[in-house]
Amino acid sequence: MINDYEGEQLVKIAREAVETYIRRAMVPVKDDRIVFSDKMGVFVTLNHLNEKGEEHLRGCIGFPLPEKGLYQSVVEAAIGAATIDPRFSPLVESELSRIIFELSFLTPPQLIQVVHPTDYYDHIKIGRDGLILRWEKGSALLLPQVAKRFGWDVDEFLLNLCYKGGTTPDAWVLPESKLYKFQAQVYIESEPKGRVIRLQ
Repeated sequence: MINDYEGEQLVKIAREAVETYIRRAMVPVKDDRIVFSDKMGVFVTLNHLNEKGEEHLRGCIGFPLPEKGLYQSVVEAAIGAATIDPRFSPLVESELSRIIFELSFLTPPQLIQVVHPTDYYDHIKIGRDGLILRWEKGSALLLPQVAKRFGWDVDEFLLNLCYKGGTTPDAWVLPESKLYKFQAQVYIESEPKGRVIRLQ
């Protein structure tokens, strides 16, 4: 995967990309701070910190497959999370000082092969695995830290995965559906513009 220095730099690059885009309507040019030649799936999550110190999701966009260079993926996902997540209005400059940046670097998704849907329970570990559901009419993804953050068990994880995809709660048991799991290295600001730490 990546080392902690690279994770820290990429979080900073994500913030700088969003600040540059919002303030000057420009996509930053690639810098030479560090060479990110590897391709890797990545998601950028933006959390808004309110006056009570509570965090609320403000945007999340990413690429589940390692299709692009890491630098390009981080910049595109960060700007996308800030501006085109359909669940939220675009981020405005006055919000930047209260946004916490979180980056998840993904392992390649692995198809979970089972004989019966109940066997999935033996293959999914909360806090370690993220999930991707692909069914006849769409797909949905939830990062590993989401289930842990909300205290879900496996049933709740699968239910919310279906809910996010806008499909029926039992879509994951349908014969034509496929369930994939992946892991993630997660780096997050301790506070807006604060020290970058790695989640364990």
